[in-house]
Order: sequence, then structure tokens, then C-alpha cells
Amino acid sequence: MSIHSTLDTPIGPFTAVVDDTGAVLASGWTASLDDLLPLIHPTLRPSSTTGGDLGAVGEAITRYHAGDLSAIDDVPVRQRSGDFLVHAWDVLRTVPAGAPVTYTEFAAKSGRPAAVRAAASACARNAAALFVPCHRVLRTDGTLGGFRWGVDVKRRLLDHES
Repeated sequence: MSIHSTLDTPIGPFTAVVDDTGAVLASGWTASLDDLLPLIHPTLRPSSTTGGDLGAVGEAITRYHAGDLSAIDDVPVRQRSGDFLVHAWDVLRTVPAGAPVTYTEFAAKSGRPAAVRAAASACARNAAALFVPCHRVLRTDGTLGGFRWGVDVKRRLLDHES
């Protein structure tokens, strides 16, 4: 059984789905569980969820939004896909707050410098926003690019981290 909860943050409502091991399956700036469940890989998608206390995950969300930018770093995440995407999501977790990278730099950090589109796809397919900080990846010209939860949310996150 997975737990979900929506927390109020300065950026807006933030919902997370956490499995029975305490790992984040999906998260984002929405109050709707229905926005998150389809993002979870079918082999990890819970058959049911219940509302409740997210424990350490909820504490990390609150601490991050209060200014402790490293609070999210050690929160476990479970995502599943092909080898490159799983590796790219791990690499994203090494991009420090306040030091965004371009999609080109992210592709190189992921070991495939020519795979800029694949790197962008890793960001687009990331279900665990915030914990796998795809908001820290920018276009080569320094502009924001897209973000599942809106460019305004991405800008506010980057401003919060700078």
C-alpha cells in the first residue's frame, strides 16, 4: 500500500506518492493524485493508495521549501525505465542546487554527449520532480525550456536555489 499526501508549499500544492519502503514513486506541484499515478511505471504503480503522513519524505519537502536545499538529496526514489533513463535520473540527483546545467552538459554528464534529446527525454519522463531535480536543466542558451509543472514553477525553484 502506498501513501500519498499534498503539502502546501510557497510554490503551490505539492503532492507525493510514497511506497511502503519510504521511496518516492511520483511527486510534483499539483493537488491531484490523478496527475501523478499515470507517471509511475506500470510495474511500480500501486494498486491502491491511501492519504496519510509521508514521514521523512514530508519532512524533507517542508525543509527544502524552508531553505534547506540539501533536505531532498538522500530521499529514496524508485523509477523504472530503460538503462539510459535510469542512469540519467541518477546523474540528475548529482546536479547541485544553485548550479544548473544545460541539456548538452547533462547529456555529457550522463556519458552520452551526443544524446541531448535523450537527456531532455529523461527530464520529461521524470516522475519524481524535486527529488530528481530536472528543474536544474536549462536550454543551451540559458533559457528555461519546459517543465511538467510549468515554467513559472521552474523559475521559482531556480530562484529559491540561487
